[in-house]
Parts: sequence; C-alpha cells; structure tokens
Amino acid sequence: MTESLRVLIVDDEPQIRRFLRVSLSAEGMQVFEAASLAEARSALRSDRPDLMILDLGLPDGDGLELIPQVRETSTLPIIVLSVRDDEFGKVRALDAGADDYLSKPFGTAELLARIRAALRHRLLADGARPIVETGELRIDLTLRRVSLAGVDLKLSRKEYAILEVLAKHAGRVVTQPQILREVWGKVHEDDTQYLRVYVGQLRQKLGDDAAAPKYLLTEPGVGYRLKV
Repeated sequence: MTESLRVLIVDDEPQIRRFLRVSLSAEGMQVFEAASLAEARSALRSDRPDLMILDLGLPDGDGLELIPQVRETSTLPIIVLSVRDDEFGKVRALDAGADDYLSKPFGTAELLARIRAALRHRLLADGARPIVETGELRIDLTLRRVSLAGVDLKLSRKEYAILEVLAKHAGRVVTQPQILREVWGKVHEDDTQYLRVYVGQLRQKLGDDAAAPKYLLTEPGVGYRLKV
C-alpha cells in the first residue's frame, strides 16, 4: 500500500473535526486540521493535502473565499460542508470550483463515498483513467493503491507521486521538468539527478530492469513513459 491519502479538514467546530479525524484515520488516511481560513492557507502550503473538506462558516471569513484561491494554482479535490438548508451556499461553492458538498449531519459511509467520487471526478476532469493496468501492474488512482501480480506494493509518497504522474499520462512521454514540478514544485524542476534516484527506487519495487524495462521507459534526455 502506498502512503496514505492526505486530507485537510477545515472546520471551526471541534466535534466535527474530531468525527472526521476518527472516521478518516480508521480508513488509513492521514488527517490535518485547520479551524480558520488563515490556518487552512498555511496547511495547504505546508502539508500539501490530496483532498480538502471545507466548512463555509469560519471565524475569520467565508470558506467560499478559499475555493477560487485554490483553483488558481491547483486541481485539489474540494468537498464543502454545509447546513441542510444552505442551498444558496452549495450552489455558490460548486460554481466557485468545489467538487461536491456534504450536508450536516452526515454519516461515515456517505463521507467516504463523496471522497471517492471527488477523487474520481478530478481524475476524469484531468483526462486520466481512475485505474491504469499494464502487464501485471495495476494502479488505482482513486484509492492510491498499486499492486503487482495481485500483491500490494508499499511505495513512499514521492515514489507514488512519480508513478501517479506517469499513470495519468500513460503511454505518453512526461518530461523530467514536468515530473519535478508536479512532485516537488517549480523550484526543483532542474533537479534531474534527484528524480533519477527516485525512479531507480521505484523500478526496484516494480521489479523493472532499467536495461529492459517492462513498465517505466526512459526517453534519454527527455523524460519517462509508463508503458501500456
């Protein structure tokens, strides 16, 4: 199993954060919390979550403000929390770029279903297939699960992130700078040696021979391609 999905919860109600933390942690997810817009902005920069659950009623402003700010630079899946009769707030949030919303109160099963749907929706919007299979390798981008010949592989966060980028562009060359930007950020787009080290580790876990690769193809001087 790859490292767990990182979820940022933005809500000023401690009991809601506690419920979400317990529910999501029980599913193997890594949970980060913020009780205000200021804390949320800081957490987005430092914790780099894979999904955000956002309440609209925050003590230092409307959570709605955060959605277009995130959308300027990221396709991060966003699920909005709202009270049942807040139809106008739901519409505004969806129009601003949220992927879905949850009405309070809600149960664990609905929460998990909404998370899976938001992850699938974002993958499809990015033009990626939720599940990529090649040979004995299976990459489930929604569940962040990678298996080889039916056996789950344990990948580090960076190893999975590299494989995820390649899987989203399966069959196409992805340049080294593009991978470095998406995995480490723009300031690292020239650190090609760093990338080669991680690709080497990833190949070892996939049982892939660099001289005769079955999965990760090197395009010399350009980048890498996931063979399909």
